[in-house]
Parts: sequence; C-alpha cells; structure tokens
Amino acid sequence: MGKKTPLYDAHLKAGAKMVDFSGWDMPLHYGSQIDEHNYVRKDAGMFDVSHMTVVDMHGPGVHDFLLQLLPNNIDKLKDVGKALYSCMLNEKGGVIDDLIVYRFTEDSYRIVVNCGTREKDLAWFQKQSNEYAVEIAERPDFAMIAIQGPKARELTAKAFTPEQAEAASELKPFSAIEVNGWYIARTGYTGEDGLEIMIPGDEAVEFWNKLLAQGVHPCGLGARDTLRLEAGLDLSGVDMDESVTPLESNLAWTIAWEPTNRDFIGRNVLEKQKKEGVKQKLVGLVLLERGVLRGHQKVIVEDVGEGIITSGGFSPTLQKGIALARVPAGIGEICQVEIRGKLVPAQVVKPPFVRAGKANFELK
Repeated sequence: MGKKTPLYDAHLKAGAKMVDFSGWDMPLHYGSQIDEHNYVRKDAGMFDVSHMTVVDMHGPGVHDFLLQLLPNNIDKLKDVGKALYSCMLNEKGGVIDDLIVYRFTEDSYRIVVNCGTREKDLAWFQKQSNEYAVEIAERPDFAMIAIQGPKARELTAKAFTPEQAEAASELKPFSAIEVNGWYIARTGYTGEDGLEIMIPGDEAVEFWNKLLAQGVHPCGLGARDTLRLEAGLDLSGVDMDESVTPLESNLAWTIAWEPTNRDFIGRNVLEKQKKEGVKQKLVGLVLLERGVLRGHQKVIVEDVGEGIITSGGFSPTLQKGIALARVPAGIGEICQVEIRGKLVPAQVVKPPFVRAGKANFELK
C-alpha cells in the first residue's frame, strides 16, 4: 500500500483504477482515459495532484539563495503572487527537477516540486542553503487540485465562495492569490487554461464534490500524461534528468543569462555548451504512418546519427502517434523510428503539438 491523498476514498467512490505512482496510490483513470483527455481539451477536468511537494521558504537570505539556486531569475517576480517556472540544476548543468516558484514577499516564497524527486530535492535545498539565512518547511497539510480546460475557471468559480470567486477572477496567467488559507494559482500542466489550488487537506473532499456538482470531470494520471505530451511539456526524470542540460531539453527559455554576474549553479557549464553549440536537442515527432510511439524507441537520422524517444504515445486530439525525442542537433524535417524492427517515417516538429485544441503544425 502506498501513500494516500485526502481524496483517496473519493477516487474509489468514482470508480477509479488506482495505481502506484512514486509511492502514492493515485487514479490512472475513471473508466476512459481518452474521454478524460477530451473533457480537458473541450470542457473542464480536474486532477488530484496532492502528491506534489509544496515547500515554503522564508528568511532574510531566501532571495539571494534562490538567485543562486535556479537558472531562471526570481527577480522577474516583481509582484506578490507572481509565479515562475524553472529547472533546478546540479553543478554539471544537469536537471535535478523542474518546479514552480511563487512569490509571497521579498523574504518569502512557495515552491512546488515533483513527488518522484521529493527526497532529492529537499536534500538539495538543505545542502545549498547552508550559507544563507533561510528556513525551509515542507507543507504536507495541503492537498492540491488542478482544474483545467476551456471552462475550468468558469465552473470552478461556481464552486468557490463569493470571496474566492472574486479574487480568482482577477488572476493573470502564472499568478496566484491566497484567500482564507487557500492558495489559488492560474497555472497548469495540460496546455489549457485553468487553476491549481492548494487547499487544507481536511477541506479537499468537500471542494472536490462541489466541483463534481458543477460538472467538472475527474481525470487521472493517464489523461494528464497525454495532455502534457500534446502540449510539449517535459516530464521530469523522463524528458530531462541529471544527465542532460536545459539546452538539450527544449528549455533554453528557462535560463536567465542576465545579469551576467549572477552565478547560479551550473552556469559555467551552460555557458560553455551554449558557446560550443549543443550536440543533441529535444524535438517533437509525429508519426506519418499508423502506430504508436513509445519511450526508448530508436530514432534514425539519415547521414547524421541516432537519437532516442524520451516519451511518446497516441494523441487523442490529433489521432496520431507523437513523441518527444532527444536527437542529433543536425536533424532535418524527417527521420525514422524503429518500431518492432521496422523503420517508420516521422516528421520533426517544434512542440507544442496542440494549441487551442488544434494541431500546431502542418504535415509534410
């Protein structure tokens, strides 16, 4: 038996197929992964993401600590409640994890990291913070519910209190606000608009049921994965890990090079790699024949070299096999993927695969 979120019994009541996910008992689906995927693309779906790790940091040294810890620059967070996506790197520029950091005040921030890297992340925080006046506190008292889709904010507002609904209506993308102990953020991992809400664990079931009453569909890990893949969003430990840098993971945009005197962890390695040019990069692949792309399948780039699919699957929106693949930097517009001993052609595209519910590319 794994760890259980406060919504575990609610998942069973809804008929969820439960699976182990990084030591947590989590819903894979509630009957149809494809239906759940389509709910999010066309309407609204909700996910229990209480397995994520919420960490609060505060103290007079926290600002300088985060400037050194992260390659993205928290000075971009000019206002209270603003959010920033960043990787967290080791000394070799490898990706320990990706995360979102929210600003409370100049001396107080909230960070949400992945559950699969929880122990590693917490240990890294402690190790790197030794020279700073920072207090680091995990927040296991929170549950977390993500509501995503074109109607997500509209339907969630009906489940909120009037005060919460008014506050959330003013939220801009990648910003958050605290209302009566709830932390409401306009963020997500599906490529759709929506909210991620950190809520006291003992209030989670009541709110989940209110969302159900408004017609928000429960969705599991399966749909979450196909949605994030269509959106071209990396999965920590799969599309990026400590053996690759953000420059090799389609995440160069998360590195803040200015100011040049900000010496964040891994900077020297990244600068050298940027100057010399990357030898491999992460791209999108769309299968040009019938079939499904899967992680670890070999990618053949004629006259250039080989690569490998990091994550792949069938796109319910596009009705095609799609994948993220780490390939030689000199790849062209077409490559081949080895599927069960057969070479199948695939088109190279720039993620995301889907935007606003439609293909974000033209087939060759």
